[in-house]
Order: sequence, then C-alpha cells, then structure tokens
Amino acid sequence: MTVQAGVGVSHHRNPNRAGQEAAEKALAAAGVSRPDFVFMFSTVGYPQPAVLAAVRKSTGGAPLTGCSGEGIIARAIADESNFSVAVMVIRSDELRLKNGLETGLKTDPADVGRRLGEAVQAHGDADAALLFVLGDGLTINFDRFYQGFQKTRAGRPRLPLFGGVSADNWSFKQTYQYHDDQAVSDGVAWALLSGPAHIHSGVNHGCVPIGVKRRVTKAEGNIIYRIDDRPALEVLKEYLLPEEIDNWGKAVINLCLGFRTPAHIEGYDEFMIRFIPSKDDTCGSITIQTEVAEGSEIWMTRRDPEKMANGLSDLSRKIRTDLAGKTPKLVFQFDCCGRGKVILPEPNKLQLLEDLQQQIGPRVPWIGFYTLGEIGPVGNYDCFHNYTAVLTVIS
Repeated sequence: MTVQAGVGVSHHRNPNRAGQEAAEKALAAAGVSRPDFVFMFSTVGYPQPAVLAAVRKSTGGAPLTGCSGEGIIARAIADESNFSVAVMVIRSDELRLKNGLETGLKTDPADVGRRLGEAVQAHGDADAALLFVLGDGLTINFDRFYQGFQKTRAGRPRLPLFGGVSADNWSFKQTYQYHDDQAVSDGVAWALLSGPAHIHSGVNHGCVPIGVKRRVTKAEGNIIYRIDDRPALEVLKEYLLPEEIDNWGKAVINLCLGFRTPAHIEGYDEFMIRFIPSKDDTCGSITIQTEVAEGSEIWMTRRDPEKMANGLSDLSRKIRTDLAGKTPKLVFQFDCCGRGKVILPEPNKLQLLEDLQQQIGPRVPWIGFYTLGEIGPVGNYDCFHNYTAVLTVIS
C-alpha cells in the first residue's frame, strides 16, 4: 500500500499561471498525472475563482478542499505576500478523502456544524482517522459550530478535528473557503480522512500575560461588552501603544486575550489564547471566535518570540517521540498569522520553520497556511486556538 504526495508553490501574479504552476509542480513532486485529492491554500491578491479554476483544470478536476490564508507554508517556504498559492496532491490505495462544504456560519453556526456532521456520517466514518475543518475566520463562532457538530456524534467514536480558519492578508474584509469548483465566504470546507492512518499532532502558543487578572462582567455569545464593569474596548486601550489605538489591525496583531485553560484539559499551557477580530466603537464591545461566559477571568497577553521558539522545539520532540521511528507520509501546518512576519524578522521565521521541518522529516510533503485561528485537539478534547501552531503529522 502506498501514498504518493507532492507539494507545489507559485508566486506568479497571474492567477491562471499561478494555479497551473503550483499544481504542475505538485504533480511532478508526487510522480502522478492525476491525483485522488487536492489541498489548496492561497492568498487573496488573486481573484479567487480564477486561481481555483486553474488548479482544478491542472489536476483533472480531482476533489479539492482548501481556503484563503494570510500566507502559505511549504517546505522552506513561508510566504505572506498577496500572491502565493500552495497545492498538495495525493494519490493513495490506502487512504481515502471525502470532502464537502457548508455555508451560513454567521447566521447559525450550530446548524452549520449539525449539517456538516450529518454529511460526514453519510460518507461513512467507520475507519475515519480525522476531519479537516477550514472555516471562515471572520464569521465563525467555533463553540456553537462544534456544539452542533457534536450532536451528530452521539454514540459514535471520537473524530478528532484539525485545521484552521481562513484569512485575507490582514484586511478583515472577506475570506474564502474552497470546495471543488466553489470559492465561497461564510462557510466551512471540510475533508474526511479515512483508512489506516496514524495521527501525531502537537499544539503550541507563544504568548505571555501582561498586567493583572481582569474579569468579564457582561457578555453574550462571543461578544464581550464589559470587563471589570467598564466597556471592554476602554479596558483594552489601556494596554495599547498610542499608534495602536486608532489602528485596529495593528492593535490586534500585538494584543490578545488569555483565558484560563479549563481544568479538564491537561498537559497544556496555563492559558488558551483568543484573537479579537472585530470591535464596536458605539457600545465599546469586542468580538472573539468562541463563546464567553460572564465571570470569566482573563489576562491581556502579547507574543514572546523566545517562548514561540521553545514551544516549537517541544512540539517537534513530542511528535518525534510519538512517531517512534516511523516515517511521516504527510504534514499539515496551521499557524497563526500573528506568529509570522508581524512578530518575527523574515530570516528568523524561516529558520524556525526549517528547524521544525528537519526535525520532523526533511523530505515529507508539507503544506499549510497562516490562519485567523487554529483547530487542534489537546488530549481528548477538540479545541480552538489563536496565536498558535497546530501540526498534524500522518504516518
């Protein structure tokens, strides 16, 4: 039994040339003429339907799943420009991939989760190994989505979720999810991996708390209205530099929220980190991508490059131990856009990636993207993360 896979990247500014070039490089690397499945990640400088159509044409219309990112990741490549596309092609007589798409996240994320779960069951998941989930980073409420999904899993084996939510190069206007010929927004593209796959994964964030503990005193869903009985936005401004107060994009690059990691999740950092994609100046509220309970303790946090580097070393050691000498077949990296060029000089960023890739496997096909949020399990619990690296290794 075999798995043939290859990854190709293009930075060409013409979307047709870029999609064709990335796909042809991937096919050549895999040594196949037509794959069974395709993963694709692209930045938003391209007209999304055009670059998607070029990849689809060059891969013979094979089933495809992917999304837009703030940047793409491949071997020795971490490109955060507006013009970059990465393609992984897979052909295998042992692993199977089925894909789908659900839309309507902003209106009813729980219903999206339910419909997705029912679609997964319809494909049959008796030997399912994992589910890739690629949602809209601007409209997702992961907790409500996951609640809907879990209702379809009653009495069924646990199915771990991996992936991330799409980005749009820090413009916070519109992100895209890909399913075969479709490039949509406000949706979740997914791919179910089944067969004799062994999954090895790790999750790491590089944030440290600043200041004192605060408390959420008014919240609804994923919107925080008041912290310590003051407008949430007013409290946040205490932690921003003068040039960040009137530049929200710059503010959220540097400032994020830390929530105490739930007691039932063992072996993780003290904090779960949350990104703040939007605010409401009128009422002084902020919105995150998961539910918030009134009374929650929170800390303001910022990235720490040393903790990021040490965390990646710990992550690679864990995965190497887990592999126990086995050779990886595929690697997927879902990394927060807040851990890229906005915090690390380009040579440092590439050196961290090269070190990680050399430690995990110097020749294994490797693809990923810079996200607005990451999805990966901690222990037996599927979790949503921010400012985090999630590595998914398949052997």
